[in-house]
Amino acid sequence: MDFTFGGKYRLEEEIAMGGCGTVFSGIHTIAGKEVAIKLEPAIPYYPPESDPSQNPKASPANPNRNRAHGHPRRRHTTLLSPLKQESKVYKTLMGGPGVPWIMWSGKQGDYNVLVLDMLGPSLEDLFKMCNRHFTLKTVLLIADQLISRLEYIHSRDFVHRDVKPANFVMGTEKSAHEVNVIDFGLAKKFRDPRTGGHIAYRQEGHHGVGTSLFASLNTHEGIECSRRDDLESLAYMLIYFLRGTLPWRKTKGSTIAETWALIHAAKIASLPTLTAGLPAEFAVFFEYARGLEFADLPDYEGLRDLFRGLAERVGVKYDGVFDWTLGPVRGGRRRFCGACNARREAEDGGTSANVGWR
Repeated sequence: MDFTFGGKYRLEEEIAMGGCGTVFSGIHTIAGKEVAIKLEPAIPYYPPESDPSQNPKASPANPNRNRAHGHPRRRHTTLLSPLKQESKVYKTLMGGPGVPWIMWSGKQGDYNVLVLDMLGPSLEDLFKMCNRHFTLKTVLLIADQLISRLEYIHSRDFVHRDVKPANFVMGTEKSAHEVNVIDFGLAKKFRDPRTGGHIAYRQEGHHGVGTSLFASLNTHEGIECSRRDDLESLAYMLIYFLRGTLPWRKTKGSTIAETWALIHAAKIASLPTLTAGLPAEFAVFFEYARGLEFADLPDYEGLRDLFRGLAERVGVKYDGVFDWTLGPVRGGRRRFCGACNARREAEDGGTSANVGWR
């Protein structure tokens, strides 16, 4: 079936599924430009007190029956859908560094729709392509950009709340060296829009939102997310890239709640050795994020300088050349992983050719 949204964006194939909808590749039917189309079923939400099925004395034929009991039946309301909420965040942030542009958004037929720039592979995709290992150089190049991306998001009074490799994607063509941040379905304002003050500290009796593998310890403990938690999640990401895994990566319970609890315990148990064997700057970054208070403003520039100092010490240049790159092959181009290729050359005595993925 042919689906076209906004009059000119044609749906192609499914490419990903996220917490706030399914993502498809698409085509701008006039310009021929490739786009990403995110869809979410447009399902109205009826609060229980306004749903006739929750009040046997009320009925479609007599919707105000419960007024006799002093409770006039409320008109149903449709709460803002996750995808509509994500659209609002994108519209606030787009135009900033590393944030995709919205091409079109709205409701059409049975779906809420968000059309975005089509970007490149995610850091998780590239990590897998490189046999689950990034060199120190690539991690430092990534870290510099990701600290800046979080700084920008935080400067607009949002916390992302789901910092993980799958939510950062590379640009394309002339912007192929730029890391972009996506998936703002869980993003939330950390300032009160009325007062401009930081939201109040709050703790629930259950774990928070996000992805348990990279969630901060505070999130595991049900504490409201703030800027510090995005940075702690980033610290786990960088350690993940250097180590190739995290100690709790394969931990899984019989329920979601049990999985979160088991991973929480594993994170606490791993604290003494989590950064062992890594350059000291990664331990400093992690401990700094863990030591921030709920409403603290992080020193983003200081964190960038921390890693730039490490880069200078080990001779890393910020040249935009990552472990993955594009090189000429028989008149064409193919993608290969520099880290994997370096290992092959070491194993073969430096004689191996560039081997990679088309």
